[in-house]
Amino acid sequence: MIKILFICHGNICRSPMAQFVLQHMVDTRGLTDRFHIDSAATSTEEIGNGIHYGTLSIFKQHNIPCTGHRARQMTKRDYEQYDYLIGMDDANICNMARISGGDPEHKIHRLLEYAGSRRAIADPWYTGDFDVTYADVLEGCEAFLEYLLAEQTRGL
Repeated sequence: MIKILFICHGNICRSPMAQFVLQHMVDTRGLTDRFHIDSAATSTEEIGNGIHYGTLSIFKQHNIPCTGHRARQMTKRDYEQYDYLIGMDDANICNMARISGGDPEHKIHRLLEYAGSRRAIADPWYTGDFDVTYADVLEGCEAFLEYLLAEQTRGL
């Protein structure tokens, strides 16, 4: 089983968006039992809060199920438990490395790296544009899933 943790600043917009978008892709392809997907924050500001209404609106528009999410902060133990820790921007990456005590196993990446891009996924908390964030998350998740499936095929 591949264990993936998506991470953003507050764990109410971008990281749960990536979590549930990728989960929907995996479920639709009948691959649910091959993946464990979760999300977390680098900050403590939103701990315990649900998904932002803008992200929920995106889920509704695109028929993406989401249930039971409450924001939580990434821990050092997450680094040990997950195969991939995927951030949305450079500040997330810096904070993820700080929380985990570095990245000796090279598990920390930006989501859009898998789509061949160095750009960050904009935080819709500040931009207000959840559609742009969704387009970037979708692009990143599609490329990431393609990468993971190719890696599994190579490993067989």
